[in-house]
Amino acid sequence: MIAMHDASKFPFMSGFFEELQRRKVYRVAAAYVIAAGFIIQIGSAVFPAWELPNWTLRLVVVLLLIGFPIALILAWAYDITRQGIRATTNTIAETHLRRNMIILIATGVIASAAAGFLLLPRASARKIDKSIAVLPFQNLSDEKENAYFADGMQDDILTNLSKIGDLKVISRTSVMSYRGEGTRNAREIGKALGVATLLEGSVRRVGNRVRVNVQLINANNDEHIWAEDYDRDLTDVFAIQTDLAQKIASALQAKLSPNEKARLDRRPTQNPDAYLLFVQAHDYANRTDMFHDTSFKAEPLFEQAIKLDPNFSLAFAGLSMVESWVYHSFDPLPSRREKARLNADEALRLQPDLPEAHLALGFSYYYGDRDYERALDEFEIARRGLPNESQAYLAIGSIQRRQGKWAESTANLEKSAALDPKNISVLINLCFSYVAQRNFETADKLLDRAIAASPQSFQARALKGFMAVLWKGDLSAAEKVFSSTPPETDPAGLMTWARAWILTLERKFPDALQVLERFRGETMFTTTTAPSPKAFLEGMIHLLQGDKTKAQAELEHARLVSEKLLREAPGDSARHAQHGLILAALGQKQEAIAEGKRAVELLPESQDALDGPQATATLAQIYVWTGEFDEAFRLLDHLFAVPNNLTVPMLKLDPAWDPLRKDSRFQALIDKYGPKA
Repeated sequence: MIAMHDASKFPFMSGFFEELQRRKVYRVAAAYVIAAGFIIQIGSAVFPAWELPNWTLRLVVVLLLIGFPIALILAWAYDITRQGIRATTNTIAETHLRRNMIILIATGVIASAAAGFLLLPRASARKIDKSIAVLPFQNLSDEKENAYFADGMQDDILTNLSKIGDLKVISRTSVMSYRGEGTRNAREIGKALGVATLLEGSVRRVGNRVRVNVQLINANNDEHIWAEDYDRDLTDVFAIQTDLAQKIASALQAKLSPNEKARLDRRPTQNPDAYLLFVQAHDYANRTDMFHDTSFKAEPLFEQAIKLDPNFSLAFAGLSMVESWVYHSFDPLPSRREKARLNADEALRLQPDLPEAHLALGFSYYYGDRDYERALDEFEIARRGLPNESQAYLAIGSIQRRQGKWAESTANLEKSAALDPKNISVLINLCFSYVAQRNFETADKLLDRAIAASPQSFQARALKGFMAVLWKGDLSAAEKVFSSTPPETDPAGLMTWARAWILTLERKFPDALQVLERFRGETMFTTTTAPSPKAFLEGMIHLLQGDKTKAQAELEHARLVSEKLLREAPGDSARHAQHGLILAALGQKQEAIAEGKRAVELLPESQDALDGPQATATLAQIYVWTGEFDEAFRLLDHLFAVPNNLTVPMLKLDPAWDPLRKDSRFQALIDKYGPKA
């Protein structure tokens, strides 16, 4: 085999290489390659910052490739001496000279072509990562209330950017966790939020003058891409926001459609006082922690903003969404449902193309009417207008899981989490989906993410304790969470209910009664829309202790409270289900079963694959308490075959299933659906 470097078989090559060395072509070639590489590297970094189009880098690469054989020819023909540039002395025959020149040119062209084959595709494929997070702005004003103004500036810039489909924009909730941080590490924030750029700034308001300073930062290297200062009248604040959104889009080379540009140019209100009220209301409305909900604080602020500006369509949309959320979560009064619809309709009347108004109307159809198809139509319109709005993806995914489309639902919920990675509400919603599908490992990791994102939030830690019970029957984890909670932390009795539930599962009945005794209210919020009468829990615990006399009186009182709750919200499935349990505990068999069936009729699994099984599970409990074991086992066997929160560990722990334990079918059910050894 002949070695590639062996020139003995080709004697003319030996002379060629000697001539290259004599004419110092090697040195020139090496210097050219180093310089060209440096120019390409600098161009890759600098051209995007200068907002130069992508073809300019390709042009530079092509010119450098063409220049390489030219540089070799010049190095062959000329030499740099102390006396200046001189033609290189020829020491070989004319024929050899022509042959060597041809070889040199061919070598240079081949080398350039090979380099072009490697470099040009990379230069052509170079893409800017069009992702950004707008961090909370620093308030430099002396007045405390102007902190809301700084938040409003940040939020509106973020919202404007969210309307640009060619960008990935992290949602507000995730970036607000960085509020108040003195020193920010751009690399760490970029990695945590999954973005390549950050916008940070400060706001100073003095009277009707506003000074805004912003910096666009490369999150990969913590370098400033550009900075901008604005010193304007308060009435020009929306012009500042629009200008910033357009400049950021240009810097990230994001395409801006005519419709998107028109939305950026539109001002939500001409009234600065209404705007400040809206900012405060919006802040409260987005703090959706089920254990510390602030929606009630948002409601009057939205209403005040609307009074100041009756044409403030965005405020109407915000108020509608608050009413829908409250109706869906814990106060299902018909008046709230109507208020949500009326405000959404008014927002659309004022501004038919407002994406937030379509989002509000979608929630009104979804939460108020369970009209999934009309809700999805509205959410799709909102998604097109707000392509980076995580709530739209969350809403679409939430409906899809109620339709039993679990794979599609999970994809949209994951998309929502990607746009709002530190929003514990989104993470917990996604967690609920994985729990229902009994994918506890993934759900547990999501709760860890939620806890890391918001260490002060009790909701994520509480749910981690609950899930330990569902997953492994580990009551100690749940007890640890609730025992560490200060006694005063008890929004509407939710903590009392949770503590009593855990102690009942542990069969620490006296302790559970002591917890309930300290609560002074008549009803307690639960994880459903049915507030639990305190007397119902006390009556059930006394029944479990065998004290039927005390239980009877308490359950009779619970029945009266439950009837009142039903009159307030006759269409609420959870309240009918709870009423059925109370009647079953009182021994009113037929009435109890009728209420349980009514709960299922109001929320059938065919219409709601997420909450529907909960109504079915309550009916199964009613069958157990009324002695209808055949029906109970039939429903339990079904429930273990579909996504829901019923698990084998809970079946083993919960005293509600005690009457079934002596039946052979109970152990058969555990063997069938329990973990296999």
